Amino acid sequence: MTLIKPPHFLIMLKKSSLYFFLLLIISSCKLTSKPSNPVLEQGDGYVEVEGGKIWYGIMGNGNKPPLLCLHGGPGGTGKRFYNLSEISKERPVIFFDQLGSGRSDHHQDTTLLKVENFVEQVKALKTALNLNEFYLVGSSWGTALGLEYYLAYPEGVKGIIFNSPYFSTSIWTEDAAKLVANLPDSIQTAIHIAERDSLFNTDSYNAANTFFASKHGRRKEPVKHPFDTVPSNGNTFIYNYMWGPSEFTATGTLRNYDNVKSLQKVKVPTLFTTGEFDEARPETVKMLSEMVDDSQFVVIPDAGHSTLNDNREAVVKAIQEFLESQKEN
Repeated sequence: MTLIKPPHFLIMLKKSSLYFFLLLIISSCKLTSKPSNPVLEQGDGYVEVEGGKIWYGIMGNGNKPPLLCLHGGPGGTGKRFYNLSEISKERPVIFFDQLGSGRSDHHQDTTLLKVENFVEQVKALKTALNLNEFYLVGSSWGTALGLEYYLAYPEGVKGIIFNSPYFSTSIWTEDAAKLVANLPDSIQTAIHIAERDSLFNTDSYNAANTFFASKHGRRKEPVKHPFDTVPSNGNTFIYNYMWGPSEFTATGTLRNYDNVKSLQKVKVPTLFTTGEFDEARPETVKMLSEMVDDSQFVVIPDAGHSTLNDNREAVVKAIQEFLESQKEN
């Protein structure tokens, strides 16, 4: 049987079609792939937000997906995240002082003290730094803020780290009551009298609060980080307005706050950490972690609520292992 070769123009047409098809595939990949992050440089700066400017700091360099850290309070500062400097050898670590505290513009404008305003501060910083992919890290009140941010702006969030989480005032105060019940009778009495009379500036209450904090708040004396060279203070006005003067009950604007059910909407890898003696009790945090499909749970040994102060090494290790378990291009 004689084989008949196809005309030369048909061979050329097939080659051209194949070449065009390959170009389409390559172009499609370029269009659908996410742009990489810009190269971040260690340093600091300010970003304009509603009501003033917020200060931010960056530890480390490079374009790997950074950590974007949200501090506690409300009214705290981001300087505790200096203790994540070990991680900045691998990727940038970004933190900032929420408006009204630390090195950001201070104010006592209660119209700015709404959860959504804090969310927009995170968004403004993310936009200013041109972040395409990043990990959210929240601590205490910062975990509520991190969850709120993710629900509003999930794009680009590769994963979330909830450290000593607060998502519900009722759950928080129930945990506090359980911890108080195990304190000496004299301490319990001082706390109950202060709560009953709404008097939180007495010597007996201050002593009781200090005792509680030494067991479940910050268990070890703070060690100042070498990067922490500029004075940075919190804002008790913000804390009292949003939470209240007592650690054990909430009387401020967050008194009815509850966003626990939204944890079921988290669809990115998530790490939950809490201290062994934390106000965010390990039993509670484990229960919260089980509401997220792709989650890990780690207890930080011999630590209270200030995990980064009490056992920095264990927190860093937990975060590093979580990051190593993620697939990054």
